[in-house]
Amino acid sequence: MDNRIKKYTKKDGTTAYMFNMYLGINEQTGKSKRTTRRGFNTVKSATEELKKLDYQASKGMLDNKPDKANITFKEVYEEWYQGYINTVRESTYNRTQGMFNNHILPALGKYRVRTISIAQCQTSLNKWYKKTTRNYKRWFNYVQAVFDYAIKQGYIKDNPAKMVVMPKKHEQSGKQLPNFWDKGQLKTFFSFIDPQSELEKYTLFRLLAFTGIRRGECLALTWSDLNLNDNILDINKTLTQGLKGKQIVQATKTKKGTRKLSLDSTTVSYLKRWKLEQRRIYLMLGFNVNSDDQLIFATTKNTFKSLNTPSKWLKPIINKSQLPPITIHGFRHSHASALFSAGASIKEVQERLGHEDAQTILNIYTHVTEKQDKEAVNKLVNFLDF
Repeated sequence: MDNRIKKYTKKDGTTAYMFNMYLGINEQTGKSKRTTRRGFNTVKSATEELKKLDYQASKGMLDNKPDKANITFKEVYEEWYQGYINTVRESTYNRTQGMFNNHILPALGKYRVRTISIAQCQTSLNKWYKKTTRNYKRWFNYVQAVFDYAIKQGYIKDNPAKMVVMPKKHEQSGKQLPNFWDKGQLKTFFSFIDPQSELEKYTLFRLLAFTGIRRGECLALTWSDLNLNDNILDINKTLTQGLKGKQIVQATKTKKGTRKLSLDSTTVSYLKRWKLEQRRIYLMLGFNVNSDDQLIFATTKNTFKSLNTPSKWLKPIINKSQLPPITIHGFRHSHASALFSAGASIKEVQERLGHEDAQTILNIYTHVTEKQDKEAVNKLVNFLDF
């Protein structure tokens, strides 16, 4: 038996074998490198592993990065992720972590990164393409990023994810329901909410419809963000989801997202009514809500409402009113549609919604610009008159 192999007794009283071997000198530190392996049930199995490591050491296979020759995709991802979290917001790297845990790592995580082939990457991409409408591209972009990191670290030489054929979604047949309501549909929706008994709910939806603010921006609002003298709403933060599902407050989505919005007098009147009602209700619950930092919309424990609360409120009203279904984000689209119909310019809509560029408006609200285009043709015909 090799004298480097030692017998020892485990906690459960059984006998096992281990060894400690010299691997040479670390080029960076000048110190000797050693490795310990334990848990072998027999002398034979310990000897076989020791011979294997002796051979690898003699061939220089254990130099510099002895543990990286067989590094897995998951291990590379974990290294990459530690740098990635320093480049984006918490809500972003939380979503990214979810993409890896739920989709990417189950497909590629267990494989040694140097062995993953173009065909494996293509197979994973094809499965994601069948499963989702758009997310498959985003997931695969992250796969490419991990392989690029592996190249920089010297684990691999080429990126197999850059050699695949990217599938392309085709337009589905049939008319797709738009995610917005017109003037008449909005009126119908609000007729199904009682502003007396459901004042908070009515005020929240009115604010969404008449300002176009995002759900997170709405739920992060405090009374200090509302200037009741000048009818101005200051959008300067947003509620979003951080690590482990915890709700956190962050800066607005973009620089343009931080903005001041003019409010109509009717919306302001509902806000004033809700402010008085909130004080009455929360006083009975044992909370003093006179602070400027008091949330405009809060739970009965005076904490942030769940980001899902507006949707839970919306669905029963849609079912009752039999309106075509829209999402909470559909109120933002509805606001843009109403602005365009009222004659607002693309620049004005861009500023009010807080988009970084006008092209975003054109891409998202094509249903509105198409309507404007028809109106423009009618104006042209009437002008030319022949």
